[in-house]
Amino acid sequence: MGLNKKSVDDFSAAGKRVLVRCDFNVPLKNGEITDETRIVAALPTIQKLVNDGGKVILCSHLGKVKNGPNEGESLAPVAKRLSEKLGKEVKFVADYNVTGEAATAAVAAMQPGDVILLQNTRFRGAEETKNGAQFSKELADLCDDYVCDAFGSSHRAHASVAGVTDCVRAKGGNCAVGYLMEKEINFLGNAVENPVSPFVAILGGAKVADKLNVISNLLEKCDTLIIGGGMAYTFLKAQGYEVGTSLCDDSKLDYCKEMMAKAEQLGKKLLLPVDTVVTSEFPNPIDAEIATEVYDSTELPADKMGMDIGPRTQALYAEAVKSAKTVVWNGPMGVFENPILAKGTVAVAQALADTDAATIIGGGDSAAAINQLGFADKVTHISTGGGASLEFLEGKELPGVYAADDK
Repeated sequence: MGLNKKSVDDFSAAGKRVLVRCDFNVPLKNGEITDETRIVAALPTIQKLVNDGGKVILCSHLGKVKNGPNEGESLAPVAKRLSEKLGKEVKFVADYNVTGEAATAAVAAMQPGDVILLQNTRFRGAEETKNGAQFSKELADLCDDYVCDAFGSSHRAHASVAGVTDCVRAKGGNCAVGYLMEKEINFLGNAVENPVSPFVAILGGAKVADKLNVISNLLEKCDTLIIGGGMAYTFLKAQGYEVGTSLCDDSKLDYCKEMMAKAEQLGKKLLLPVDTVVTSEFPNPIDAEIATEVYDSTELPADKMGMDIGPRTQALYAEAVKSAKTVVWNGPMGVFENPILAKGTVAVAQALADTDAATIIGGGDSAAAINQLGFADKVTHISTGGGASLEFLEGKELPGVYAADDK
């Protein structure tokens, strides 16, 4: 990925208005933030610009904003938490237009070292469309320089992620990446492009369709590819085995056959579950107590549903990780939201915590699992972007990364 992009260390923010696109898409419950990981991850870049004497203008989206602006998806709670973390006031501009008169006036009144946070960029509507040119221009009008530090949104060519860069550049401003983006590019990029062998990739999650290109790309780079989660059953069915009522995508059976043939042809190991934890039905609610049985993966009953990898598979996957020097993990091994069906995911997380390898967790559910299990400090890097890290592992160009200036 050798991405030689301009970073916040490559220009001086002193006296300048710097717009920083952060990823403050945090989980909220009754207006309270339940996980502040993304806020903490943004602090080093913000602190650097404040210390430089920059006028720091922060922006981010929050939630999916289906029915227009609403207080439930306002960034006000983020401004409050940020103020506590930074030890200084982060002024919140509650302007539903995002870049309207209130925002313009707030920016005009800024002193060096001040920080303001704009309202949820998705309230603007044009954020997610291809024709966000006007919004991009208005964002650029608020600043002199632009920094993208939102890896979790970098796979979207949105106004506040990529569109704004052309407008900032047109008036001679810098377009750089923040420390978080730099870290993501270095860890994920190096893990996939220049891994220290043996390189083990672990893919889980529900659907093969979500990981088509990732599987193909990683097979070319890794020494061992481990498959778990719901997608394993499509591979098992492609081998001719009964998978019962397990999640299975019949339209991807030929693809799975191709990938198994590709692994053999390249001399790569492709590991599938050898035993499976099954239930009679999906738990309802998802964390309800449920009766389970363990079967060989080649002998699943026609009326049962695979829900997690079994104990022999846990041991097999842990053994594969033990001798690795680089491990990338994306996607849980089972229905990890249920404690009874989380054992496979826990076992993989434990194996990663115990190894001396460079361990990179590719965002989303895997990151949530590692955090919930208390292993966050035992792994090398946890990506803040689920979809973005997946596209990075596919070898795709991410708009938010490529829009930054080259050094």
